[in-house]
Amino acid sequence: MDKNSKNILIISPFFYPEPISTGKFNTDMVLALRDQGHQVKVLCFHPFYPKWKVEKSNHRLKGVSIIRGGKNLKYTQKTFVRRMVLEIGFAFFILRKIFKHQKEIDIVIPVFPPSLAFYFSSFFLKKRIKKVGMVHDLQEIYSNNKKGIIFKFIGKSIHYIEKKTFQSCDQLIFLSNEMKETAKHSYDLAPQKLKVQYPFVTIDLNKENKTNDLNTIFNKEKKHIVYSGALGEKQNPKELYDFFNYCSNKLTNVTFHFFSQGTLFQHLKDQNKNDNICFHDLVPKENIEELYEKSFVQIVPQATGTSKGSLPSKLPNLLATKTNILCITDKGSEIDTLFKENKLQKVINSWDRVLFLESIKEFLSTDTSDNLKQLEISNSLFNINSMINIILEE
Repeated sequence: MDKNSKNILIISPFFYPEPISTGKFNTDMVLALRDQGHQVKVLCFHPFYPKWKVEKSNHRLKGVSIIRGGKNLKYTQKTFVRRMVLEIGFAFFILRKIFKHQKEIDIVIPVFPPSLAFYFSSFFLKKRIKKVGMVHDLQEIYSNNKKGIIFKFIGKSIHYIEKKTFQSCDQLIFLSNEMKETAKHSYDLAPQKLKVQYPFVTIDLNKENKTNDLNTIFNKEKKHIVYSGALGEKQNPKELYDFFNYCSNKLTNVTFHFFSQGTLFQHLKDQNKNDNICFHDLVPKENIEELYEKSFVQIVPQATGTSKGSLPSKLPNLLATKTNILCITDKGSEIDTLFKENKLQKVINSWDRVLFLESIKEFLSTDTSDNLKQLEISNSLFNINSMINIILEE
């Protein structure tokens, strides 16, 4: 083994072959570390996201050691209960495995959330191991939107666990400056160990054989407004559906699409009676670029008051493919600032359906064929090599 090679342990329930969100991010990060000559081991669950249904997997990745658990877990349709099943189930799994699999490890990378597993396991990790936390979401931000005594107690518990877990890391990498600043003040974190790196592009823009498999979905005679990806509470799915429903009655030759999976997606699909709103499963990885190219506008929604909690992981890919983007986010948020400072199209700061309609009309009446500025921003800010350099820096 090369003397500069590191033994790296990734701790996250989400991993290959999960197609979106943290699972996709973790997979690409692991492959980048492997390709640079590092020895990578992953402690993860069998795939279950976004359907929240376990699909037992024997999938392997060349040069990567994958240790899976959670094959007998059952998730409910209630968001709070299934998150508790995930947190507690993964914590027990990691506590059973950490003693054996920390041997010879130089760097451990817990990916948050969940946090409970690393909170307990951090007490048993060898002190010589460098702990580099990767923060995708701040769960406290989302819990603050809940009302009632029970959720107030849950919020305090999340605050305590996240604070102790983050403080136990030697270094923390946040996917947005907004998350970093929020966590620094909320959890009294040492500024010198906090880093920011935007999520990276995960599609190959240089591949020669691009797919052409979605023609039956995208009628060339119409414009297509699309939401694709995970569909949870932080995307405000009910309001987004209401926007699509409202606009479909005001616009001609426009079709609206959801590409997703999971319980909230299925609920919207079951209640839908609008022929201009179409529901589809997630497309395979090889069709992602085609999906973006055939989308007239891709919607990036954030529920009100949640922008400090995360940065959408699909944003780099949308920018890189020069897709028209309409973001719904809090005023002054990271995305709001990024888009306005770089004069990118387009961001709105309200869940007002009239404003949403006017934004779609603006796209329809404007020449949007050249979004080179988006590609420039993607290349400069959303770079996987920068992420790897931060992980490995001494």
